[in-house]
Amino acid sequence: MTETRTAAKIGVLVPFTNTNLEPDLALMRPPNTTLHFQRMGGYDVDEIPGSDQMAGLGASDISHDLRMISGVRPDIVLYGCTSATLTHGPSFDAELAEQIKSGANAKSVTAASALIAGIQAFGARKVGFSSPYLGEINTQAIAFMAQNGIETVKCADVGRELGNYGQGELTPDEVFDLACQADHLQAEAIVLSCTDMRSVEAIERVESTLGKPVVTSNQAMMFCLLRELGLPRHHGLPGRLFNCI
Repeated sequence: MTETRTAAKIGVLVPFTNTNLEPDLALMRPPNTTLHFQRMGGYDVDEIPGSDQMAGLGASDISHDLRMISGVRPDIVLYGCTSATLTHGPSFDAELAEQIKSGANAKSVTAASALIAGIQAFGARKVGFSSPYLGEINTQAIAFMAQNGIETVKCADVGRELGNYGQGELTPDEVFDLACQADHLQAEAIVLSCTDMRSVEAIERVESTLGKPVVTSNQAMMFCLLRELGLPRHHGLPGRLFNCI
């Protein structure tokens, strides 16, 4: 059966070194929709992606990117970098979402706000958090969640500095191990933050092993997209989160 491509056009703003957001969204794409990507600069590929670099990405001028993505007349635009707004806080994240909405004349979802929405969909108040970030970004991420009423009872990181390509080169097995390190008796959900980490492929294995729901950046953006556009759940979506639609 030929797809009609009429349900929605999905615009995505993605950091230019990110190699996993596009395939993840392609795996989860709703029927009869199309994906359109605009790559963003605003950071140095050779620097370790620490707090300052990610904050700089979040604060960079995206007016050109919005002009480019608006050319496809998208129904929704996803901002595909979690740490770029986690480093600034909830108010900045909300303001950026409004900027995207206005600049692209479309609904908008940021990766950071999607993580919060995913956690809240389960009614979870305490989480285990893991990421490939440097320590300072993890601290800012924990503060971001705390400002949304979510307590981090355990935080796990990879234990080494990863460059802009290193985050995306973590295998699903390594992501699984990282998720398990974030587990805690009090954790009601496990959070895997980073749009360039191959978390989507590990979700169901983590949930099966730990017996707890998992929320990842890319999965949560797709969850929010379906809710924003009023689209039904479709086959192949990973994890318990989509039971909340």
